[in-house]
Amino acid sequence: MTLEQKVAQMFMVSFFGTQLTEMEAAFLREAQPGAVVLFGRNVESPEQVTALTNAYQQEIMSRGGLPLLIAVDQEGGPIQHLHDGFTRFPAPMLLTATQDEGLAYDIGAAVAAEMRAVGVNMNLAPVGDLLTNVFNPIINRRAFGSDPNMVAPILTRFIRGMQDNGVAATVKHFPGHGDTSEDSHLELPAIHHDRTRLDSVELRPFVAAIDAGVSTVMVAHIWYSAFDAEALPASLSVKVVEGLLREELGYDGIIMTDALDMDAVDTEYDPSEASIRAIEAGNDLIAIGAHVGTQRIREAINDVVEAVRAGRIALDRIDNSLERILRVKQRYGVLDWSPLDPDAASERLDLSTHDRLVTRLFERGVTVLDTQGMIPVRGKVLFVYPGTRPRIRRECDRRVEGHTFISVSGSPKDDELTWASEASRESDTVVVFTLNNIDDPRQIQLVEAMPTQKTILVTLWNPVEMFIYPELAAYVQGYSPMSRATRVICEVLLGERQAFGSMPLSYAN
Repeated sequence: MTLEQKVAQMFMVSFFGTQLTEMEAAFLREAQPGAVVLFGRNVESPEQVTALTNAYQQEIMSRGGLPLLIAVDQEGGPIQHLHDGFTRFPAPMLLTATQDEGLAYDIGAAVAAEMRAVGVNMNLAPVGDLLTNVFNPIINRRAFGSDPNMVAPILTRFIRGMQDNGVAATVKHFPGHGDTSEDSHLELPAIHHDRTRLDSVELRPFVAAIDAGVSTVMVAHIWYSAFDAEALPASLSVKVVEGLLREELGYDGIIMTDALDMDAVDTEYDPSEASIRAIEAGNDLIAIGAHVGTQRIREAINDVVEAVRAGRIALDRIDNSLERILRVKQRYGVLDWSPLDPDAASERLDLSTHDRLVTRLFERGVTVLDTQGMIPVRGKVLFVYPGTRPRIRRECDRRVEGHTFISVSGSPKDDELTWASEASRESDTVVVFTLNNIDDPRQIQLVEAMPTQKTILVTLWNPVEMFIYPELAAYVQGYSPMSRATRVICEVLLGERQAFGSMPLSYAN
């Protein structure tokens, strides 16, 4: 391979549309990058994604290029870019709540099967960040939880389920994005915990993933002062990438950056300089989003080549990264790529089996915190629920007659608050269902208007909401607004089913 081809293998790029344009096809043929990542803007259906991944591979191979790693963020919950026509997997916290390692493996295998069915061979997941700051603006429901003892075994079995079934996993965002109050898409967060804390909390899921043989580790754009006194993103710090991850933790898989067009990096460095600094730090794979045009990415590749020729970057650095990338491509059959039939894409997706797996997740993961014996509900019960979720009434009302149901707006009005408050005084038990009320003060006021000593909070979206109301009588965590969550929750509330889940979050930093 030429130096240009070697360097190009170290770049992961993305495009805008659901079809490959001639400009993008020319870029693939001529630049020959090593990887492409899909986002929601690239996805319409399983058939369309299959045709698109075929086109990517065929174009790059038409000029003798190596087949691509084709990646997607398929985390589950709020981040999964393969959506319509694919299984909707709930948030990872639900998986941790089950504490079922076999189920974690099966979910990882199911995710991999659906990705491979449409020509995608790399998942930019799972998230290894621990949500120790429950009000984190960017990680939040993407995390598996806050307790490393609960998270690590589930995370590693999820990874093995994917990788045993032909998809390379990527644990992110090393050394951990869970205790930030800032979003690295917008600015450079900083974490100032000492090394003892980091070893015992933040690093533990990543160490477990490394021990499990994870194919790729993605490094965050966060300054960790315990590892580097200079205020650098970890992704550009030789002390973090080469010193901590490669040497101290002994990781020999692919190390990749988070996207270099995020503001934590691109407000300080242009794509060329950021790419050079990332490689100098020890990264093997450079991720650049579609906000950077193909011409600018070509310039970045060329500038890295010139940095090698000028002696700024050693040729050995490029060769070592190339070896790791080719090793992963070989392991997951990428180098033996052959096209898939787009018309048969839906047939390759075993959606019914995966749908049953998701049902098992809710049956095993719905979580009850009830120190006062409020569940199952008794007496005259008031159910307050979002009017956009009429299934709540259908599922809870059809089992026991005589309860009162009040539906409210997504952002309840004054008269709705009054009705609910008045009805609560005439009830023995109040059950309030919430949908991400952490972002709406009117929803918060609704819960606060209920009598704390007899109110059960049911979170259909974000389990963090329970920390807003620490004095309520009981809590039920559903982790997802999916219809199957509603059915299981109503069965639990009415005593028809036991709740088996364990709470994956705590509010202790």
